[in-house]
Amino acid sequence: MTSTQVNNTKTQLSQKLPLIAVAVIVAGLFLLALGYWGAWLPHPAAGLNILGIDLAEYVKFVPEVTSGQIPIKREVFFYPLLSLAVGLILLGTIHRPALPLWLRAIFVVLAAPTALAMLPPAWTPALLRTPEFRQQTLTIVFLLLAALFSPLIHRYLPDWWRGALLVLLGAIPFQALIAYTSLLPALEKLYQQPLEPGTAYYLVAAGAILLGLGGIFVVIGQRRQRTATAV
Repeated sequence: MTSTQVNNTKTQLSQKLPLIAVAVIVAGLFLLALGYWGAWLPHPAAGLNILGIDLAEYVKFVPEVTSGQIPIKREVFFYPLLSLAVGLILLGTIHRPALPLWLRAIFVVLAAPTALAMLPPAWTPALLRTPEFRQQTLTIVFLLLAALFSPLIHRYLPDWWRGALLVLLGAIPFQALIAYTSLLPALEKLYQQPLEPGTAYYLVAAGAILLGLGGIFVVIGQRRQRTATAV
């Protein structure tokens, strides 16, 4: 292969890399959503299934957690949801590739109901101001403001920063996965049987990995673009 062919191959790869990055990020976000709203603890009786989205509330009623025997902060189970919401905003504001405006809008708009999924059941404004829910309330407000000001994020946030943030977002859900693993012995006592994480648990892990990988692709694509521009 001649040097010209090698350069042409590298050029084609550089041009395709942003599209590959977006495809990987979309796949990661989809798996995160599928896993988070899926059963982390599946059970033949539907009422005994524990979904990822229910864990932040459910964990409050586990005796070993309330006594401090298992040191878990309930907010850790919102981390996959946080990665999903921020990931949607970052994807909707990415510079390369130049996505259609309607597609960008869909990604950003989806971040709003994702953020609102952190609301506790039967919530009231007074309840959200209590110390127990203050952190998740502030997180919801932050995410809604980020979605609202997404045009500014698109304008001022360079893609290499966006890629680095996506890598960080890919790491965050693993804290929830580790916390769930530490919770399993207590759940086994409640269910009086050995338990294994459900498929949804592994979907969250796969989604997080893809999200981080997509971020790496974004950073690499940005560096190659800057190199090509400099040349």
